[in-house]
Amino acid sequence: MKKKGQHFLVDRAALERIAQYAELCKEDRVLEIGAGTGNLTEVLAERSSCVYAVEIDPQLAIGLQGKFQSFKNVRVIRGDALEIELPDYNKIVSNLPYQISSKITYHLLSRPFEISVLMYQQEFAKRLVAPIGNREYGRLAMVAGFFSEAKILEILPRSAFRPVPEVNSAIVRLLPRSLRPDVKPEDFLNIVEGLFRHRRKKVKKSLAALGVSKERLTEIDAKMLDKRPEELTPDQAAELAIATHPFN
Repeated sequence: MKKKGQHFLVDRAALERIAQYAELCKEDRVLEIGAGTGNLTEVLAERSSCVYAVEIDPQLAIGLQGKFQSFKNVRVIRGDALEIELPDYNKIVSNLPYQISSKITYHLLSRPFEISVLMYQQEFAKRLVAPIGNREYGRLAMVAGFFSEAKILEILPRSAFRPVPEVNSAIVRLLPRSLRPDVKPEDFLNIVEGLFRHRRKKVKKSLAALGVSKERLTEIDAKMLDKRPEELTPDQAAELAIATHPFN
């Protein structure tokens, strides 16, 4: 499974702590992406009303169906979480496959949820929670900071996984923020992607490169236009998304 970026958590105590971080109760419907061998699935099923265990690997999916055939509250979904229609859930708890960390995080953040507890590579997690102005602050941290409050809860050693990965992992909690109704998630994601495509330029030049007219630029706060993308707060980027829609 290493080629798919999957490393399965085998430390039972760590699995229990993950479930505790998610504050699960018997009414919760949990989405798990990359269920793998079902170690986390089993812990989640003990504490929630339903677990949607998504697994792209056919052999692993078959194994999950066999393992949980006697569980009435586990539904194994075979498919790519980035492409399938996701079920109705209120919490997300997953040991995400490393290779889809960025794409699946953007995908999940723009959808409603009450709490997410996700496992990432440690370096990825540091970029996810990087503060504004930090050299690691980029598109990922800006998007995460707009949609949620992100916090690293715990670092897990390589030895907690099989096969053993090359790096440590981090458990991250995401709590959704209240979003302005006038900011469409797709507009925000588009403007952030465009800004960081030209991250060495100041915002004014970045927006011009994206096709924003001079007339529109005159309507935007000059101080904001003089910043570089990594100096913008997520909420300032949201203001730009509103001011420039559609920006191309």
